Amino acid sequence: MDIRYSCRHCNTEVGSIPFASAEEVVQQLKNREDSEHFLEYDNDGSMTVRCICEECEKSLKTFPDYYALKKWLQ
Repeated sequence: MDIRYSCRHCNTEVGSIPFASAEEVVQQLKNREDSEHFLEYDNDGSMTVRCICEECEKSLKTFPDYYALKKWLQ
């Protein structure tokens, strides 16, 4: 099982970490109070971390009003 990193705005896969080498990362993510906002679990037990890709981050810096929108890409 891998931990996948995917952009929460455009769904681009940013990367992945083999689960066996990421135990410490998993514990740090699970211990955060806001983890339910950026962690998703699939039925097979795999985990997806919802982050922001570089392109979406550039757009948010250019258009900071987008932060107020839940979904700004169509």
